[in-house]
Amino acid sequence: MDQLRTHRSFISYIDRSREYYAAQGYTKPYEWPHYDNVPFTPLKKPLAQCRVGLITTAGKPKPADQLAAMFSPRALYAQPVNPAPEHLFTDDLFWDKKATHTKDVDSFMPVNRMGEYAASGRIGSISPSFYGVPTDYSQSRTLERYAPQILEWCREDGLDAIVLSAL
Repeated sequence: MDQLRTHRSFISYIDRSREYYAAQGYTKPYEWPHYDNVPFTPLKKPLAQCRVGLITTAGKPKPADQLAAMFSPRALYAQPVNPAPEHLFTDDLFWDKKATHTKDVDSFMPVNRMGEYAASGRIGSISPSFYGVPTDYSQSRTLERYAPQILEWCREDGLDAIVLSAL
């Protein structure tokens, strides 16, 4: 039985990810992407004037047949933030499921909080859509297919900043 602790436990995301991919049959240990030049830029205006978007690695809500849903391919998607999704599909993702859950969308993707921030003036506005990107072992697919499509959607929605909420 799990014991309550008086301090936080360290969970190595890198080790857990490597174990996950090894369990999926990948024989080469996952190599984390790295960049000599970081592809981020400072904001050009105050956050209170920025349109902010959300990206998640959670999948779109799946049909009631969870077994069929587990075997359906994950794909990029853009979905309206209004109404905010009540849930997203995360059963096929790997994280410490003893420490947390994803039953509350705002616990891992702050779509409702961002709407509140926009209403209070903390951010200029929230994007009309949030974006989902599959967790993928393939860096080339991520860099050559997923990232360009997400960037295109962000530009279409006129975003100034993005919050990546990865599981």
